[in-house]
Amino acid sequence: MFDVAIDTLVMRPYVFSFFAAFLLTCVPHVGWRKTLIFAVVGYLIAFTSEKLSITTGFPYGWYYYIDGTSHRELWVWGVPFFDSLSYVFLTYCSYTTALFILSPLATKGTDLITLETRAIRQSWAALVLGAFLQTFLDIIIDPVALQGNRWFLGQIYGYYEDGLHFGVPISNYLGWLLTSFVLVAALQWIDRKPDVSVPYGVFAMPWRSLLGPVLYLSVLIFNWTVTIWIGEYLIALTGIFIFTLPIVMVIVLAILRVNHYRGEEWQAHLRDYPWSTLNQPEKQMHD
Repeated sequence: MFDVAIDTLVMRPYVFSFFAAFLLTCVPHVGWRKTLIFAVVGYLIAFTSEKLSITTGFPYGWYYYIDGTSHRELWVWGVPFFDSLSYVFLTYCSYTTALFILSPLATKGTDLITLETRAIRQSWAALVLGAFLQTFLDIIIDPVALQGNRWFLGQIYGYYEDGLHFGVPISNYLGWLLTSFVLVAALQWIDRKPDVSVPYGVFAMPWRSLLGPVLYLSVLIFNWTVTIWIGEYLIALTGIFIFTLPIVMVIVLAILRVNHYRGEEWQAHLRDYPWSTLNQPEKQMHD
């Protein structure tokens, strides 16, 4: 069993690197307790969705896993462990990217601060935007993952019928949207209880507000790089075209929002998360 655990890490270093980045990003944001709870709950939700789909066809449609590595890496009841684990960091980076888009932005020196509030974190807007951001990540991930026999992923799964989008059926993306709603809602539910003191692990980390969006972009770039490496230029180009306009819009609107916040927005942020920054930003946009 120990050898299988070690081989799981060795065979999927990119997955566990992303998961480590999730821990380094999430802990300073919400603390160790909420991070670990979501890691477990998120994994169980993802595993349940995958197990259901390979046995009932819901929510992703009918697909199957090819058991070629269960003697070398960890599988759980017919599902590769790393596959369900991936949902955890994909959900978090999508959710925090949604928070970055929705929140006022402020600067202090060279630091950028997202003026999150409990209302923004718990909002329906963060739920919807986070779920769609995660689903669109899968639109990039799944077509190249389906070509796993051509790179170091290996051919671990397949669909019973050839799908419309580079072999991936549309039902898969509808299932991802539904599961993403459940995962983001679970993260919001875990984070719903107010903290009476600074959660263990939380600290005012410089540029923490950008870590989630950077993790999101890192997942995109990793998959585009693999897609180009195996020679699937049309898949890569299509994915890049899908994201070019949204990325430009987010960057432009973020630049326009920096330090253009109201005094009550800063006060609401300070009331809900006073430990997110040690001092007030340098500028305020008053009413």
